[in-house]
Amino acid sequence: MYLFPLGFLNYIFLLHAHSHVAMLGWVYLIVYVLVVHFFIPKEKSQKPIYNRLFWLTEFSVIGMMIAFPVQGYALFSIIFSTMHILLSYVFCRLVWKDCAKDKSPSQRLLLLSILFMILSTFGVWCLGSAVSTLGKQSAFYQIAIQFFLHFQFNGWFILAILALFLKQFQNKIDEVKFKKFYFSIIISTFLTVCFPVRWFIENDILSYINGLGVLIQLGAFVYFYKMLKPQIHHFKNSLEQTTKIVYGLALCSLFLKVGIQLLTIFPNLAEVFHQIRNFVIGFIHLTTLGIITGFLFGILLQNKMLSANSSTLKIGVKCFTSGYILTEVLLFFQGWFFFFGKGSLSGYFYSISIFSILLVLGLALIGASIGNKEM
Repeated sequence: MYLFPLGFLNYIFLLHAHSHVAMLGWVYLIVYVLVVHFFIPKEKSQKPIYNRLFWLTEFSVIGMMIAFPVQGYALFSIIFSTMHILLSYVFCRLVWKDCAKDKSPSQRLLLLSILFMILSTFGVWCLGSAVSTLGKQSAFYQIAIQFFLHFQFNGWFILAILALFLKQFQNKIDEVKFKKFYFSIIISTFLTVCFPVRWFIENDILSYINGLGVLIQLGAFVYFYKMLKPQIHHFKNSLEQTTKIVYGLALCSLFLKVGIQLLTIFPNLAEVFHQIRNFVIGFIHLTTLGIITGFLFGILLQNKMLSANSSTLKIGVKCFTSGYILTEVLLFFQGWFFFFGKGSLSGYFYSISIFSILLVLGLALIGASIGNKEM
């Protein structure tokens, strides 16, 4: 759209479709499948309700994929979005009821992520009253959106992914270290919501609370590392090379995310990360493409749901990883150019388009490998 403007397409509408389908189509649906596979006992997971609920949820995503590019936020897109939320409540209820009662660290983390998912939707339910009373430009409306996004990404998605990751470790996890991680991550998730709220409410106390939150988050992931350290060497040696690459991508991205959030302790940098759009997009993609997708691909490969022996898949993973790294580097470099007042990078939009093609090509090859005879 930036290179070849198309008058018959609304870029903002397409952007809404992109974000909703990425979150609720890719991430939500694959987490749905993996949670049912790993956490629901086989005799319960085979109940018809799980299959029917999946396809109803898929239908709501397809509805959003069609409605958003056509009308943006309007009647049909809101209907399908609301349908998705209500179906997610049914999913939460089923998991809570049918989940194996083993009280393992991975299960407790999963149930915590589900609570955060339900909490995140409170922000969506506030949007109607925000629009009718104060309008879309009000702080109330913007905070409601940020509340939803914060607890979706940092509460529901990332913790569900980490729960699935912990499930891959065969040996028992240190209970003391897990509890330190568990309670630290709960506290930090609540405190760091003050960062986006600070964009719309001028109050230095919110900055201090966020600063405390990111420090506690750092401590949480230190405990997370210590908790897994005794098993890391054995775990790593059990993985095929392609699986190591995607897990490495995910862990490096997680490390970078925590590091970037630490920088928000400094008020000037916190303001810059909000105002420069390249930083915002780079951070979102760091979370979705790096951390979430990286862990998901790792889990799929480790459990032979994707074939690590397929040459098509190996090329696809390399294309996807290259596209992810190159687009991230370009986004953050352009952000720093803006920060230092140097304007746009030469050929920025051409470069970001070409590197993005690698993402699409990589995903297409990974998808093609599913039916490949090499499997």
